[in-house]
Amino acid sequence: MSVIAEDIRTHWRAVQPIFSIRDEAEYDTTISTLNALIDEAGTNEQHPLYELLDTLGTVVHAYEEKHYPIPECSGIEALKFLMEEHQFEPSDLSALGPPDIVKEILKGERDLTVAHIHTLAEIFQASPAVFV
Repeated sequence: MSVIAEDIRTHWRAVQPIFSIRDEAEYDTTISTLNALIDEAGTNEQHPLYELLDTLGTVVHAYEEKHYPIPECSGIEALKFLMEEHQFEPSDLSALGPPDIVKEILKGERDLTVAHIHTLAEIFQASPAVFV
């Protein structure tokens, strides 16, 4: 075996467990590692561990897509969910209009406009596609 292969094998043994998520325990461990990397590297693409953070994020995303799929829902259902998560009331979305208009949107009595969708995407830091 070459020196390079032996060197890779040695390092691979150390990092392999975080690249292979087979169950909830490994998922929890990987999430802890990912959070520690986020705390250290953040969004600094020049940080020496940033590529590891990025790669580990991809591994976690793949596991979550398989084991925690996001159900299909309408834009209004997504809006209701996000409002609940952020503890928003219709009055908190004044950028869409008066609370009565927001209530009509939530009841399905009024459609979201393109302007509403872009505003919601900004408010909730989400893709506009979430609200379509």
